[in-house]
Amino acid sequence: MSSSPMPASTPAAATPGVLAAVDERTGRKYLLPIVDDTIAAKDLRQIKAHDGDFGLMSFDPALDNTVVTRSAISFIDGDQGILDYRGYPISQLAEHSNFPEVCYLILNGELPNAAQMTAFEAEIRAETRVPESMVRLHEALSPDVHPMSMLTAALAALGGDFPDSNKVQDPANRRRQIMRLLALTPVVAALGYRRRNGLDVGGIRPRHELPYTANFLHMMLDHSGREAQVHRAFDRAMDALLVLHAEHELNCSTNAVRAVGSSLVNPYSSVAAACAALHGPLHGGANQAVLEMLDQIPSVEAVPGFLASCKTGERRLMGFGHRVYKNYDPRAKVIKELAEKVFEVVGANPKLDVARALEAAAVADPYFVERKLYPNVDFYSGLIYSAMGFLPRIFTVFFAVARMVGWLAHWDEMLSDPKNRIVRPRQIYVGYARRDYVLAADRR
Repeated sequence: MSSSPMPASTPAAATPGVLAAVDERTGRKYLLPIVDDTIAAKDLRQIKAHDGDFGLMSFDPALDNTVVTRSAISFIDGDQGILDYRGYPISQLAEHSNFPEVCYLILNGELPNAAQMTAFEAEIRAETRVPESMVRLHEALSPDVHPMSMLTAALAALGGDFPDSNKVQDPANRRRQIMRLLALTPVVAALGYRRRNGLDVGGIRPRHELPYTANFLHMMLDHSGREAQVHRAFDRAMDALLVLHAEHELNCSTNAVRAVGSSLVNPYSSVAAACAALHGPLHGGANQAVLEMLDQIPSVEAVPGFLASCKTGERRLMGFGHRVYKNYDPRAKVIKELAEKVFEVVGANPKLDVARALEAAAVADPYFVERKLYPNVDFYSGLIYSAMGFLPRIFTVFFAVARMVGWLAHWDEMLSDPKNRIVRPRQIYVGYARRDYVLAADRR
């Protein structure tokens, strides 16, 4: 086998070493091992001001600079704008792969051959059914309930259908639950969509001859009068969007899966917690905010004035900037191209013209460039979903259907680690010092 150059996205090996620290309170010197550019938080505990001292701890409220695991699933370089799944660039996967194949890759570490892919898809189809409990649950929910609340409730309740789901330390059983969730998440998402839109939830019928994404669209739109209007470009765009959203390292919802799953609860409860986290506007709801922002910009000519109001703080520039990426989000580049193809089908849309002008002006403006505010994955995705005829309230559900595989891969990876322990952070207590109880008659 001929050798090839190391891909640009491959993380450089960290040089091991030792950090020498001097505690100026005591004059003592400590040597802290450096491994993978980290020091173990517990190594700080040896640094004490006196013998009765608990020891030094790190303070990191939002976990901005805290590593909690070693993972082989995805790699992000925020400064370079890189996202790889199992070593493969996201742009290549979005162009050449499809969502089930990416699911296989994320779960198993390698791209499948034809026989492996056939078996994997058959395994998902075998679990793709409509549980009667889920139909009854959605019939009981008000159509006014947000689709993400419906999905969160459904995922939590779904575990009750599978009594074996608590055997989380059995690798074969974990695999069984993973395949069930990959199969059933689009089903319960479609039930929520149908309930919200006045369609018969009891009439949902999976079509096993359809590919994964096409079947998802079918389950949502069947008998709505719109299914026949689903163009192949929409099917392809939806599939690519699922690929782009499938995995993203230790974001808020994935961290929720790990924290909840560390208690050894069943995976349905863990992913329900992740779904609740994703519902938040700072996580999964941003593409809806982008559409609301674009509604405030009546024309391309109004873009400079809008950006000026963002600089003064009067308005917010939605769909720009990211907690990790300090460069152009690699997913946003792919989604922009998808948007162009979708609008070739549905026709011109003034919002797309405004979005293009907004992006061009913002990335050329030193104010936004200096603050590393580049388009992120949410900037164009809402436009695509809207062009397909979906209302903003369902957008985050699509995100959850995609991210399910990433959540499950991290859940399985965590439980495969023999050193896994229940997550239990520390706090700094800032309340009262100990005091004596006062009887009710003596209180003022």
